[in-house]
Amino acid sequence: MADPPQTTFRLYPAVHLGAGCAIGDFVIIGEPPQGADPGMLATYIGPAATIRSHTVIYAGNTIGSGFQTGHGALIRESNIIGDAVSVGSHSVIEHHVVIEDGVRIHSQAFVPEYTILKTGCWIGPRVVLTNAPHPRCPEISRCIKGPTIEPGAKIGANATVLPAITIGRNAVVGAGAVVTRDVPPETVVVGNPARVVKGISALTCPYDFIAGPYAHLPDNG
Repeated sequence: MADPPQTTFRLYPAVHLGAGCAIGDFVIIGEPPQGADPGMLATYIGPAATIRSHTVIYAGNTIGSGFQTGHGALIRESNIIGDAVSVGSHSVIEHHVVIEDGVRIHSQAFVPEYTILKTGCWIGPRVVLTNAPHPRCPEISRCIKGPTIEPGAKIGANATVLPAITIGRNAVVGAGAVVTRDVPPETVVVGNPARVVKGISALTCPYDFIAGPYAHLPDNG
């Protein structure tokens, strides 16, 4: 009979895992941020989490049930993350981010500090959210603010969203768009700079599988 596999992940002190969590190889949970000693900040991860290999989760996070990461995700300290949240491979979540229930963040996305991702929003692969209007300004700490992505909004692959922007409820940001101003709810924006081209009710399925991909949404007129 083969020997049992060796534990290859690291849990720092004051890490609290719910029942049924699966932790992959070379995962680190509870990494202390600069200026903190190991165990100084408690870390809570709810039940039934799947933390895949090479993920690093810093101390001070509070994470709900059913959390999942891809491989090599990085989650910095002091975030509030709800239930059924998924963070894709090699994505980066900076500190002091709020992520509500059911958010999906695809691979290689960047979510900076002081961003708010509301219930059920969707962040596509290689999306970059930003939070500094003038990087390296000596007063940057007074104005740094990430975007707010409202419930059900969807941001397509390779899009960039500037600091403090609000993407409205159920809005769709096209792939590669550069969003320089707030996006109204229920609209589709594309281009650089992004502009409104239609409402989401005008979107159709290119394969005729369904009349409209978002016709089911309760707020879609």
